[in-house]
Amino acid sequence: MSIIDRAQTLAEESFVTASGPGGQNVNKVATAVQLRVNIYALGLPPRIFHRLQDLAGSRLNQAGEIVIDARNHRTQDANRREARERLADLLEASLREPKVRKKSRVNRIGKVKRLKAKKAHGEKKALRGRPEL
Repeated sequence: MSIIDRAQTLAEESFVTASGPGGQNVNKVATAVQLRVNIYALGLPPRIFHRLQDLAGSRLNQAGEIVIDARNHRTQDANRREARERLADLLEASLREPKVRKKSRVNRIGKVKRLKAKKAHGEKKALRGRPEL
């Protein structure tokens, strides 16, 4: 069972009344979905766990639950689908290993050119000042 499938089964949904599209129906029917998944229960390896914590940001509460709020659609089913897709996207992003940045190295000629350009730019800016009498 993949991590995404495990998260989908552990997710708890609750429905609340939402603002937005729906007309008068919006006051009567709870269409917004609040999806909660406890990240400790997923049993993730430490590297993926920490990446998920970083990616979740403010969606992660003190209890270790990721809370995803979906209220863009008029129906419960569409909001439920959107919340589950967002959870899957978040988990997929945490599974991807970030690319390691390789330090670039400038050769001697490149350094000289950069310093000459900086010097010329500084002189140009110095000429912009008020002229001395």
